[in-house]
This record gives sequence, C-alpha cells and structure tokens, in this order.
Amino acid sequence: MSKPSRSYRDVDGILLLDKPIGRSSNAALQEARRLFGARKAGHAGSLDPLASGMLPVAFGQATKVCGRLLGAGKTYRVRVRLGARTESGDRESPIVERAPVPALTVEDVDRVLKGFEGEQTQIPPMHSALKFEGKRLYELARRGITVDRAPRRIVLRNLQRIAYSGEVLEFEVHCSKGTYVRTLAEDIAARLGTLGHVEELRRLSVDPFGGFPMYTIEDLTRMSSNERDAVLLAPDMAFSDLPRVDLAGDAERRVLFGQTVEWPGSGKFVGQARAYGTGGRFLGLVETQPGNRMRPVRLFVRPEPEGRAGASRAVQGA
Repeated sequence: MSKPSRSYRDVDGILLLDKPIGRSSNAALQEARRLFGARKAGHAGSLDPLASGMLPVAFGQATKVCGRLLGAGKTYRVRVRLGARTESGDRESPIVERAPVPALTVEDVDRVLKGFEGEQTQIPPMHSALKFEGKRLYELARRGITVDRAPRRIVLRNLQRIAYSGEVLEFEVHCSKGTYVRTLAEDIAARLGTLGHVEELRRLSVDPFGGFPMYTIEDLTRMSSNERDAVLLAPDMAFSDLPRVDLAGDAERRVLFGQTVEWPGSGKFVGQARAYGTGGRFLGLVETQPGNRMRPVRLFVRPEPEGRAGASRAVQGA
C-alpha cells in the first residue's frame, strides 16, 4: 500500500532557524518546511555545513523578502586556528602549510582587528560558489585549477576579540554582503604574522533581526502546531527600516491592482516605503515619487476579486 501524500498548507511568515553544524542549508530548510507543512518555502543566505546559526527561512508570501535579506549585513562569531593553513580556508580540508605563531599580546591582536574595520576590497576564495565560465570556483579548486578573481568591495564593522590563547583566536564581526569570512580569517592571521584557518563559524544574526530569538529543529519539534506558527515573524519585519504609509478606501484597491495612485504626502520623502491598508494589513512595498504619485513595487497580498474602483486621493503618510 502506498503512503498517503503529505498535506501542505498556505502559511506566511519568517522563521529564524538555528541551523546546526553538519547540515546543509537546504536540508535544514526542508526539515522546517515539513514541520510547518508549508506549501512554499525558501531561505535567505546559505550557511556551509561547517557553520551554525541564524538561517532565515521564509514561507509563502514571505519568500519575497529573501532577496532583501540576502543583501543584508550579517554578524558572525569566528574561531580561527592559528599556525596552519588549509586549502579551503576551514577545517573541512587537510592542512597544507604550517607556520610559527609569534608571541602576541591581546593588545597586538586588538590592534590588528581594529585595522580591518571599514570599507575595503576582498578577493573571493577559490573554494566558493562563484562561477567562472559556467563552472563553480570550488569545482575548479578541487581539480587544482586557480583562476583570477575580481576583488569585491566589502564593509567590516565592530571587529571584537572574544578570546585569544596563543593558537586560537575567537572574534565577532558585522560584515556586508559579499564578505567571505574564511578569507577574512586568513588575512587576519597573515597580519598577525602567521597562517590560519576557520575552525568554527556561527552566524549570530542577519539584519534587521539582531537580538531576535532563533529556534532549532529540536525546539520546533517539541512545539504544537499553534506554538510553531506563533514564532513566525510577519513579512514586513524585513523592511522595518523603511518609512510607512497607510492607504485608505479606493487607493488601497488601486495599488493592489498594480496602479499608480495620487499621494497627498508629497515632500515628506521620495523612495520606497511599506504600505498598509484597512485594519493595518501589510500590502507590500510602494515607491513614492515627485508630483504626488505613488506606485506599487512589490505586493504581498492579492487583490479581492471584485472590480476595480476609480481614482482616490485617500492616502496618508505615517
């Protein structure tokens, strides 16, 4: 007898999953999806199996926030083993070179970490998912092939030493999109006068969710269905840095049908904003334009099936 097919449902929201070490991001996503019975799911920013920590998982309409979260800043805690280099920059590959570790004080270490703060360029490692002529760089690296990689602009903030004990350095860093922590660890080790590789990596947060609780698969498994649904964040939480506008009457309907509406709040700001409708329902993102105009950019709800209404000026900025 064949097993009954799994029943999936429409569920919207963002789960801040605490991914364990040794599991791929996609495997963790699929486990969470099964627990919630979500018909549609995606994650915002892969973590290597080596790494643990915050993996935002989006369900339903909230999958539309994944692009924004991919470009968000992230905070990591990193443990670096000094005195040895691996091919991949982490403990997933064998040590290929060793070097002595100089006698360093914590002041020496703090000075080096501080020197990495700010905007700079970084060359992506060969062991990365970037493509060269259709091939992933890590595929080429495994075949012993090295190619030139264009440097990228990154921003590093708040590099802080957590612990230092001769051959082990642990630090935290808030970094921009595109930062390779393994490369950063190697560069820090070089500036300390030695070699190094990442021994442990944990993502503490993804902006704007710093300080928010994370949940492991084990936590979620122990919860009831209602308790699990209660931990989901609303999709608009991903846009909390944007200004808010409230739409009333026919303006709400016109925006939901993709139409530009007149906006009496001209002069307050120009650019993207969060739009809310009747009862404070989050509608999606809009763009306010000069000349009292507002157009929808990305909607998170569908319009009701009734016919479209006429133009309205009933829009208010908040």
